[in-house]
Amino acid sequence: MSTRPPAAGGPPVDPRLLRTASAVRAQLVVAAVCGVAATGLILAQAWLVSRVIAGATPSWSLTGGAPQAPGAGLDVLLPLVAAVAGVALARAVLAYGAEAAALAGAARAKSQLRMRLVRALAVRPPDPARSTGEIVTLTTRGLDALDDYFARYLPQLVLAVLVPVAVLVVVGGADWISAVVIGVTLPLIPVFMALVGMHTRARTERQWWLLSRLGGHFLDVVQGLSTLALFRRAGVVAGKVRETTDEHRRATMGTLRVAFLSAFVLELVATLAVALVAVEVGLRLLYGDLDYATALFVLVLAPEAYLPLREVGARFHASMEGVAAARQVFAELDRPAGGATGGRTAPPPASGAGRGLDVADLRVRYPGAADDALAGQSLTVRPGESVLLTGPSGAGKSTLFGVLLGAVAATGGTVHVDGAPLDELDQDAWRRTVAWVPQHPHLFAASVADNVRLGVPDASDAAVRAAGRRAGLGAVVERLPRGWDTPLGERGAQLSSGERQRVALARAFLRDAPLVLLDEPTAHLDPDSAAQVRAAAADLLRGRTALVVAHDDGWAAVTDRVVRVGRAGRVTAGSTP
Repeated sequence: MSTRPPAAGGPPVDPRLLRTASAVRAQLVVAAVCGVAATGLILAQAWLVSRVIAGATPSWSLTGGAPQAPGAGLDVLLPLVAAVAGVALARAVLAYGAEAAALAGAARAKSQLRMRLVRALAVRPPDPARSTGEIVTLTTRGLDALDDYFARYLPQLVLAVLVPVAVLVVVGGADWISAVVIGVTLPLIPVFMALVGMHTRARTERQWWLLSRLGGHFLDVVQGLSTLALFRRAGVVAGKVRETTDEHRRATMGTLRVAFLSAFVLELVATLAVALVAVEVGLRLLYGDLDYATALFVLVLAPEAYLPLREVGARFHASMEGVAAARQVFAELDRPAGGATGGRTAPPPASGAGRGLDVADLRVRYPGAADDALAGQSLTVRPGESVLLTGPSGAGKSTLFGVLLGAVAATGGTVHVDGAPLDELDQDAWRRTVAWVPQHPHLFAASVADNVRLGVPDASDAAVRAAGRRAGLGAVVERLPRGWDTPLGERGAQLSSGERQRVALARAFLRDAPLVLLDEPTAHLDPDSAAQVRAAAADLLRGRTALVVAHDDGWAAVTDRVVRVGRAGRVTAGSTP
């Protein structure tokens, strides 16, 4: 998990959103059309309101006495009042329709981003600096925060461009002095918005980082709850979760405090600007330099010039969380697979029945770690040779597998496959030549056949069943109610741990790859189940290059060589059974 928040930066309107999600471009067109219509309705409403009030108000002499002209009658005012009501209704309908269209566009854009992220994660493992919980939080809660960005911030941004310009042009035609006052005071709001935004962006980025860290930590705790209870560490971890929650709460309250204060600043600036317009209009009206209808028209329109800019400032804070999450999605999409330098060449053909591996002075240090997970590991594996790696937990054996799978970037040293540097190979083509059986294989809520077919999606039913029989799944499938078509439930709930491992072995048999990686395949299994898994794996390893990580000494009987690894991946001893 990352140990520090990402640096803030970049405009709130991220151009990558426009390039990535076609729904965003459509939403911008809709927002622009609705903005033009809303601007016209604002001007029309101001003109009608000023005419209604001016028409209903008698004209009085400055020296007192009877009115110089009576107000207009109902026959004149009623159509104007009806027009005001119609414009107000049209504005409400337009605002509702625009927001509904924006939310629909936001849903499509989020779906497009999620699908791109899922496809990217399916092709290559996620950034090792991110936990599973962080990825889950990013794809769910993080992208959901884009609703405010699409439905409220973008339309308001369009209005902030159109309305002030339109108001300045119209007011300039009616009273150029008021237009000058509005034009001089109007830039003050964007200036204050920029000053507040520079302070807010870093706070929002930190708030999002803390939220993703909290989500990742909580998911990891839930997944390991039984282990924590077994070792009586639940209380300590609960304290850590409470500490992270409090830190996120403080960051959220700090961000809200800045948002409320910035809204107060923008409101104060806009109110003072409108007051300046009202003072100069009132003075000129008092001395007869301005007619009453024009003065009303200017006073009604003046607040409308500042309102969209104030609203942009308010919507900016609400949209920043979604924008921060989108930037994290783009960072994941743009990340090179496993730190590869471009994947320029295809893997060389297998030498004989397997691949030759040459690991020289390999070093790996995870982000934020003080020490190397691997500190100069060197290992040579001949084509077709199977090697058992043993050693204490934390020695870096699984880290070596991460480097070979392209999930972990090496910080030093080299890995060669049949003489070709691993970091120059096409990573997708390389992974197709590797069969990996993890300690906890993931089974989906699908049939037995579909779970085995995950290794080769287009494999035939006959090939799937043959791979299952070689892995020892035949007897397991016979007792299931629907045989190979039996749904296993989420995470293979209908199978035991040993049976789940046999499904993973069946995937490896079906893949028929020249390189096999087994990572603690018999950990947490009882002796009988472990012996059955080893017997099935012996057939899988035959004739292939294989690396087996295990603490189970029984694996020495099915591998060609045992290599003992010390702390930080240093090879301490090697022997042949």
